[in-house]
Amino acid sequence: MQTLTDNALMLEVKSGDIQKLGLLYERHKKRLFGFFYNMNSDAALSEDLVQNVFVRMLKYKHTYTGDGSFVAWMFKTARNVNYDHYKKNKKQHNSYNLESVAYKLDNGENAELVMIQNDDISNLKIAMSKMDPEKREILLLSKFKEIKFSQIGEIIGCSEGAAKVKAHRALKELKGIFQQLETR
Repeated sequence: MQTLTDNALMLEVKSGDIQKLGLLYERHKKRLFGFFYNMNSDAALSEDLVQNVFVRMLKYKHTYTGDGSFVAWMFKTARNVNYDHYKKNKKQHNSYNLESVAYKLDNGENAELVMIQNDDISNLKIAMSKMDPEKREILLLSKFKEIKFSQIGEIIGCSEGAAKVKAHRALKELKGIFQQLETR
């Protein structure tokens, strides 16, 4: 059996075959969870927000046109769910848990290298937490989720070029904050 594209699956959901939303959920739940977890550092909340994205996709399936990228449409929905959650709960979503990024080292690594890597990871997490949520979001989408700039432009409502500029500026700001942390 031929595998259906995300666009084709969502068009089938739009036409009434809501069972296909389950396939989309299975394909994208980890990616969305990672996005939310990197934004709020709360696993339970991230799981809830992923569910809310698919509920909202089902509720607004009639708005899906099939033009453009499904992933961009999905992440635009995810951004709106994230924004609505924090607006409703009037929470500051600028927190970033320092334990949120896991990594593994081989047993053969020496202790000094491990300490340097720990410091770098800690400084990166701290630097990310000091950034404006919109800039952190751009970096998460472009660098960690590896979404194309044309799709990021669709997600945040700007051109591909503007998305590149925003990502470049956010990366430059992150670099500056990171360097300040290293000099302490």
